[in-house]
Amino acid sequence: MSEAAKPIYIVSGLPRSGTSMMMKMLEAGGLSPLTDNIRTADDDNLQGYYEFERVKAMKEGDTAWVEESQGKVVKVISALLEHLPSSHQYKVIFMEREMMEILASQRKMLERRGKPGNPAEDGKFAELYGKHLEKVKAWLAGQPNISVLYIRYNEMIAHPADYAEKVAAFLGVPMNTQAMSDVPQEQFYRQRK
Repeated sequence: MSEAAKPIYIVSGLPRSGTSMMMKMLEAGGLSPLTDNIRTADDDNLQGYYEFERVKAMKEGDTAWVEESQGKVVKVISALLEHLPSSHQYKVIFMEREMMEILASQRKMLERRGKPGNPAEDGKFAELYGKHLEKVKAWLAGQPNISVLYIRYNEMIAHPADYAEKVAAFLGVPMNTQAMSDVPQEQFYRQRK
């Protein structure tokens, strides 16, 4: 890696864990998000999804875009982190949320799309997701080119200014923490435990 190379900022976590909200915070703070705007804001993500479709093709080997994302922030769900090329430095903000809230949020999203979920299966999915998170965290801990900041979604909603400062300190770049702390809003916190 060259001296001038900047880290790539990653927002990760399970789906429905607050990753889009963190992307919006980082954009408000001054980072450029890598997004293609294919998936637009809707009733499930009122502030937008901040996705970049090519991320999903990393497991097939499409990682050419990573080089151009230095100094930018990109959303990568937890299941795809292991496909990031090891030739770069990454700072990962990993969103964590109460599991039953994640499952309720996913179910609500499926219902809106005409695919009702079954609350009786929550226990099974909570166990599967729990095992997945353990595996991902163990993998992250073993990567010398990745530093990670774990953020509790539920606590960040309650104390956005504290978390904006914490995130800015972790990233080590000048950020507008006031603008960041204005993003998390109670009205978007709909699936509560």
